[in-house]
Amino acid sequence: MQLVVARIGRAHGIKGEVTVEVRTDEPELRLGPGAVLTTEPASAGPLTIETGRVHSGRLLLRFEGVRDRTGAEALRNTLLIADVDPAALPEEPDEYYDHQLMDLDVVLADGTEVGRITEITHLPSQDLFIVERPDGTEVMIPFVEQIVTEIDLEAQRAVIDPPPGLIDDRAEIASARDDESGDDTENTGDAN
Repeated sequence: MQLVVARIGRAHGIKGEVTVEVRTDEPELRLGPGAVLTTEPASAGPLTIETGRVHSGRLLLRFEGVRDRTGAEALRNTLLIADVDPAALPEEPDEYYDHQLMDLDVVLADGTEVGRITEITHLPSQDLFIVERPDGTEVMIPFVEQIVTEIDLEAQRAVIDPPPGLIDDRAEIASARDDESGDDTENTGDAN
């Protein structure tokens, strides 16, 4: 199975290094020196990683055969693709690869159907499941332990315990405003 693990950004310096937008939870495994990656567009690769380092919070890579800024800039926006064994599992028991979670049925603890995972979005603070509901609408479910209580790959389902309002319109609304007065008049005083 082929998975996109990074996108090449702009050139860094004059010796062929590029910035990389990482799209894998295992960059040390997928983007380490010696890794051979296919590319999209295919004409840019395959690329072999020669060196990698972190600079100011960004991953910088240099590829074999790319020695100057011009060569590095020519790779900009190229997707890096790794071959991954579909049966491989992450090292931690409560971690999953995106392809394992795609198309899982999402249900409540009582078995009520919510929908099917069609996309996984990785945000800086958390990951989100994009779930297509039976009526064709979509709902976003934060992939956090408090909400996603169980992932059962054998049964092909994710069990959730959503807070009120996440998947329905019955949100509990708390207001800090005292609505007793009902006075919505505008203050029109002079500001001299």
